[in-house]
Amino acid sequence: MDYEQIKYEVKDGILTITLNRPDKLNAFTGRMLSELLDAIDRADRDDDVRAVVFTGAGRGFCAGADLSGGANTFNAENRGPVDPGLDGHRDGGGLLTLRLFDCLKPLIAACNGPAVGVGITMQLAMDVRLASEEARYGFVFTRRGIVMEACSSWFLPRLVGPQQALEWVMSGRVFSAEEALRGRLVRSVHKPAELLPEAYKLAREIADNTAPVAVALNKQMIWKMLGADHPMEAHKVDSKGIYSRGKSADVREGVVSFLEKRKANYPDKVSKDMPSYFPWWQAREFK
Repeated sequence: MDYEQIKYEVKDGILTITLNRPDKLNAFTGRMLSELLDAIDRADRDDDVRAVVFTGAGRGFCAGADLSGGANTFNAENRGPVDPGLDGHRDGGGLLTLRLFDCLKPLIAACNGPAVGVGITMQLAMDVRLASEEARYGFVFTRRGIVMEACSSWFLPRLVGPQQALEWVMSGRVFSAEEALRGRLVRSVHKPAELLPEAYKLAREIADNTAPVAVALNKQMIWKMLGADHPMEAHKVDSKGIYSRGKSADVREGVVSFLEKRKANYPDKVSKDMPSYFPWWQAREFK
């Protein structure tokens, strides 16, 4: 796919995906959704991509849905069905966050400016969120007469707790990066010029020192266990993982390189060496 509304740039194992409609504060469109879904699929297939950094072009991350359609912007009756499901329609933001949820690569949000609506809810499904001092966040749905989207009613309370989630969502107000940090929505806040370097530093730590299959499995174990009703579910998956990876070339290399006091060179690839028990969770179709 040719990208018109995002940039896809890989350098030294790190992919930067930039939302690229700076004249519209990178407002979210159907075209942007399609490009982002394609980019995530592409990243999962590319073993040279070890981590992904998301940011926005210009002074904003994403101003939410493009409202140029006016009063009918959110009226699905004016569009054909997106996918089989409830009333024949599915939320585009949810299609994106569900794909991010299943992505096998570490996802780092470097929020450089305003991020409201889907601009922040898409970040909830990323693994680590960093903010510029110039970032502003808003779960503004109640101020537009609509409800939370992009699976944010699942992600947000798990990240910040129900009380904080309810305050931000019920008020719909826009708040600062410092408040986002206090509320545990973001990991850290940085001066604008230091935001991307800090995101790349974290991505580099992962890319240079870890086994990609182990990263993919551990990432999915943490996300998927958020819905487990007993630690036994984690024990089942842990046991499969320890058994499967314990006899792998990656683990042999990890142990030997440690004993020999040298940098490891992990041979296994996410594209072809994921263990047979993966994915272990039952397929969930929208019905």
